[in-house]
Amino acid sequence: MYVIGTAGHVDHGKSTLVKALTGINPDRLKEEQEREMTIDLGFAWLKLPNGEEVGIVDVPGHRDFIENMLAGVGGIDAVLFVVDAGEGVMPQTKEHLAIMDLLNVKSGIVALTKVDLIKEPEWLELVESDIYKLLGETGLSQAPIIRVSAVNGEGLNRLKHALEKCLQLVAPHRDLDRPRLPIDRVFTIKGFGTVVTGTLLDGKLKVGEEVQILPSGVRGRIRGLQTHKQKEEVAIPGSRTAVNISGVEVNQLKRGDILTYPDYFHITSRFDAKLWVLPDAYSGVKHNDRLKIFIGAAEYIGRVRVIGKELIVPGDDCLVQIEFSDTAIAVRGDRFIIRRPSPAETLGGGVVLDSHPVKRYKRFSEVIINHLCLLASGSLEDILLENINSAGTIEIKDCYVKLAVSPKEFLGILDTLIKEQQVILLEMGLITTRSPILITTQSSLQKNSGRLMKEVNAFHERHPLRQGIRTTDLRNRLKMTPRVFRALMNHLLYEDRIKESEDMVYSSQHDIVFSTEQLKDIEALNTKFDQQPYAPPTQGECREIVGEDIYLALIDLGKFMPVSNEIILRKREYEEMVQGLIAHLKSQETISLAEFRDKYHTSRRYALAFLEHMDEKGITVREGEVRKLKKPLLTH
Repeated sequence: MYVIGTAGHVDHGKSTLVKALTGINPDRLKEEQEREMTIDLGFAWLKLPNGEEVGIVDVPGHRDFIENMLAGVGGIDAVLFVVDAGEGVMPQTKEHLAIMDLLNVKSGIVALTKVDLIKEPEWLELVESDIYKLLGETGLSQAPIIRVSAVNGEGLNRLKHALEKCLQLVAPHRDLDRPRLPIDRVFTIKGFGTVVTGTLLDGKLKVGEEVQILPSGVRGRIRGLQTHKQKEEVAIPGSRTAVNISGVEVNQLKRGDILTYPDYFHITSRFDAKLWVLPDAYSGVKHNDRLKIFIGAAEYIGRVRVIGKELIVPGDDCLVQIEFSDTAIAVRGDRFIIRRPSPAETLGGGVVLDSHPVKRYKRFSEVIINHLCLLASGSLEDILLENINSAGTIEIKDCYVKLAVSPKEFLGILDTLIKEQQVILLEMGLITTRSPILITTQSSLQKNSGRLMKEVNAFHERHPLRQGIRTTDLRNRLKMTPRVFRALMNHLLYEDRIKESEDMVYSSQHDIVFSTEQLKDIEALNTKFDQQPYAPPTQGECREIVGEDIYLALIDLGKFMPVSNEIILRKREYEEMVQGLIAHLKSQETISLAEFRDKYHTSRRYALAFLEHMDEKGITVREGEVRKLKKPLLTH
């Protein structure tokens, strides 16, 4: 199913021609009918000679309503370009043609209207010559010109056949399994509720499915679907679709919103693009210009950050990053138009390269310029790798949305890159387009692995007697999210480049080696512990005997176990006391502080510190003046 859009100067007969072709008056507003001038978008449909139905979007031609026109031409497959045979080429004829070119509309027919009013054949030939000259190097350079009259019907059948032939050359619509409907009308029908219309892109909609409206995020459910006033259970890509939504009020919606399935798309505050400025634009586009951005059926305000230049002169193109005043919805490959707010002027247009760039760019960075050039002209494999590289790590489902290809094509490319080990899976799981599995590139993995190992080895150099760096300290130094950090850690653990002990990370090549003098100090400390194993030196006293570095090393190695901020025990006495306490409680059920103190011939201070430590570890629980085993331990 296809959609045709009209284009052309005001009062050149677009709506009259649509009515003659379809029997439907696209001017639905009372003011439009009274003024005999299209103000807002109109809609109709036409049955071609081969029986196929096509939708028609009729747009206003008056320069005051050019922005309404832009809301209707974003999703068209071909253009019905209308020129009045009496007036010929006019200002909005040129502007509409430029917009079609910027939107990459390459299929179309020129309808030379009102030929019944022209008596001199030479005049028609002169007008046609002007039109062919105007079409020139545009995407419509091969469009045929059909002479028509909506009054006496001349040329209408020929025009229908030409439209049929034109649409046969248009590529079928993509089904990317992620539908989006740019909303161009919102209204309510008594007894049915909220209805929205638009041209459906990139996927199917089904009755009964939950939908989400972006950027607001409000959710509802599809109550009914219609195409050309016919009820449908499934709406297909490329169709003019009316959606009856339950659970959503009319005042929650507006033109330019996107209707889609939940969690398929994310709002953005910026996108990367390639931008063309029209040769006849009054002025170029300067860095940081504040302009109107028209994409789909939406209108946004944004600033254009020009990459690599200060100014894009008329007739030139450039890579840009557009930042929005509010949030927007865009997909790679989407075409857009830019206009200056005042004085109102169409400046140019472009194509989205990345709808969710990871950051604001340095404008003259060679790395950034090369990155954007690759996104603009690279192969799909190159673009996928570049997107992953740019993000560092990314979920498969987010990467899929960035590429804007079919699920089959995406999974095929990803599978090839994984087999070639250019893309690395950082997590295990089923690989689908909706998979949250983290992936990275080989180069990003090597870079981040190098950063992690550099931090670990630097810690070993600074503290040769410490077992390793604390896990949280390492993650903070690397400035990684917990999930990405854990995925990277797991990869390096699998490769046996690092080891992890409780909350400590250290190199697999690292060993703590004490000098002869240090071993003597450790022996002196053990002698002190041998003298009073259950009431040994405090942490402060241990530091005085062996020094801070050796003291921390002995804890890292698990030879000494801190019990409180002051009390520390040797590992063998610590384990003996733990097992003894558990055995006592299993047989006697309770133990008091005094009983525990006497059991190990220690002081009240040491006994209390140890029992509170057991409470914190979840081994015991205090009830009044005694302690019991926590219930889960009773099952052991």
